[in-house]
Amino acid sequence: MKETRKRILERAVREIKDGMCVNLGIGMPTLIANMIPDDVHVMLQSENGLLGIGRYPTEEEVDPDLINAGKETVTAKTGASYFDSAESFAMIRGGHIDLAVLGGMEVSETGDLANWMIPGKMVKGMGGAMDLVQGAKKIVVIMDHTNKYGESKVKQTCSLPLTGKAVVDLLVTDLAVFSYEDGQMTLIELQDGVTLEEVKQATEASFRVGLSV
Repeated sequence: MKETRKRILERAVREIKDGMCVNLGIGMPTLIANMIPDDVHVMLQSENGLLGIGRYPTEEEVDPDLINAGKETVTAKTGASYFDSAESFAMIRGGHIDLAVLGGMEVSETGDLANWMIPGKMVKGMGGAMDLVQGAKKIVVIMDHTNKYGESKVKQTCSLPLTGKAVVDLLVTDLAVFSYEDGQMTLIELQDGVTLEEVKQATEASFRVGLSV
């Protein structure tokens, strides 16, 4: 695993507290399932109808019928339950998910999130992200700070189609951590070895600097 990705994931795991019901979005967030400490007891929920996802399976444990929303094979913890997608989305829309950790393509300075499509590219569907950003009690977005061209993904205004407006509570990138409150973006942490000047140069969005930086 790349060191920058590991850094992002380790910081995101700190938001997961004992007793939570958590949804891990497709892509990088699903890797968190293998990183939750043994003494933190949570129930991981997946839109396709599984509550109680465990770590990724070993080769001997693979069950092709047991998958997450990203169609990856998973394990189920003791006490897990299975249900249809309608029940799963009722959990999400009913406010029963404590935390959702989602990937992002772009995040704006007001907490808007774009993470479901790039115009002109094939899209299988928006998945559960639009429901999660409205139904989960807390939204944490994890992503690289810039794209492969070095352009900021932390923007004044998202240029891609939105998943939700003003829905992000915490943004974790390979450079920094930002919180959102009352539509205001605040830098609250720098990743190890990163300077404030580096974050400013890599960020299109306007943000406040928190006292802990």
